[in-house]
Amino acid sequence: MSTTSIWRRKASQTYFPTLQEEITTEVVVIGGGITGVTLALNLAEQGRSVVLLEARNIGSGSTGNSTGNLYETVSHGIHAIVDRWDSDVARTVTISRRHALEQIESRAEKYEIDCGFRRCSLYRYATSDDAKEFLEREYPASLEAALPVRQEEKLPFPLLHLCGPVVVLENQAQFDPHAYVSGLARISAGQGCRIFENARVVELDTSKRIVYTEKGKVKAKEIVLATHSPIDFHLVQAEMIVNREYGIAARIERSSFPPGIFWEKGTEQLSIRNLEVDQQTFLISVGGAYKTGQEDATTNLDRLEAATRTYFKRCEIAFRWSAQNYRAADDLPYIGRDASGCFVATGFQTDGLVYGTLAAAIIADEIGGSNNVFASLYKADRFSPIKGAKRMAEETKGVLTSLVKDYLLGQEIIPLSQLMPNTAAMVEFENETLAVYRDKNGKLYAVSPVCTHLKCKVHWNDVESSWDCPCHGSRFAPDGTIIEGPATEPLTQKFLHKR
Repeated sequence: MSTTSIWRRKASQTYFPTLQEEITTEVVVIGGGITGVTLALNLAEQGRSVVLLEARNIGSGSTGNSTGNLYETVSHGIHAIVDRWDSDVARTVTISRRHALEQIESRAEKYEIDCGFRRCSLYRYATSDDAKEFLEREYPASLEAALPVRQEEKLPFPLLHLCGPVVVLENQAQFDPHAYVSGLARISAGQGCRIFENARVVELDTSKRIVYTEKGKVKAKEIVLATHSPIDFHLVQAEMIVNREYGIAARIERSSFPPGIFWEKGTEQLSIRNLEVDQQTFLISVGGAYKTGQEDATTNLDRLEAATRTYFKRCEIAFRWSAQNYRAADDLPYIGRDASGCFVATGFQTDGLVYGTLAAAIIADEIGGSNNVFASLYKADRFSPIKGAKRMAEETKGVLTSLVKDYLLGQEIIPLSQLMPNTAAMVEFENETLAVYRDKNGKLYAVSPVCTHLKCKVHWNDVESSWDCPCHGSRFAPDGTIIEGPATEPLTQKFLHKR
């Protein structure tokens, strides 16, 4: 099925060239999502020479597959920050995110970017008795974190309110994330930033500060990895849990769903909002997080569609997509220079639109020699073994489980003759196990099943037709080409013929 988000489907192309030359610049930014593009503009406004490299198209990654929701709190609950850190840290988090949200609003207005920015309320509510505790903890923690929050007894129609009070956070926002980032990219290019699309980085020499693409290279004083998870090998990858979330957009009748951000806490963990575009109204629904490469994608998408139909039984689902997110062990993003000497910005969870904007401000200030008041809280080289121990243990267990299952117990292997069209499996061929996909026309694509990042074995994602790594989230097309890092090398192609 097509898995292009509603934002990307309706977006106009940016048409930046690919890199086919050698360039020397002050800063090279890798990644054309909201973090990289915002940073490029920040640096261009400082008068610096900047090159931005995007592996595919501007906004085609997590930014263009997000909900378009902007908020000062965090999706997993501000009480988690209060509990793990304290109320002062929680207050600093919300203040920093408020500054970033205001910057998005200011730039959308200043540059007249047609991204549908609007202010709205955010509603959190429970749909089961088990979820009531979350709301009971979230309201006082929100007050401690200086959020403009109140409680109400019911939700706007047609939302289901089953248990406890509704926690309402006022003056949050929504927009079209792809339109916003595309607009920023054009402004950045107009201010001197050189932007290249379809320029995937294939090698990174951090000691010499050289970035290589398939057809060119960039030498820079500073390298910024704005790639969601930093490409290549970085310590923070061992401290993060990698998840995918699935989203859908369903056509509904105009004015049948209220404006706002609606977060359900319960069995399905839905995030719901409406969108009016091209004389049509859509309900955008995003489900809970699932471990990348470790769960059945079709089952998860089916659950999301079924849960969404509890609101509109006969709605027409027009778009289906997914996005990847990385959760830091201690619940705070990693922003700044890490042990490699590069700048990184990662661990945003599902809060990346605002955190990405914040990261761009912090990194731009550090490159420019300014002191950003929020930099110390999010520094990338921090290590919080006590605060992050439980989640690091969870991630380590997940990686080890995948390794044991795949290498010691083995994945299910079938004969090549049993592989049906439009399916994939591990196949035994001439005493070698291969990851093989047969397309609808019968054409075979065979690759090594070993991820080129840290040698875990990939698993098939039947919704997005990709090989996904359960260890650190690298994703590959059926022919082995990279869809998403941190891997920088494709899966090795294999040819099914007699030697």
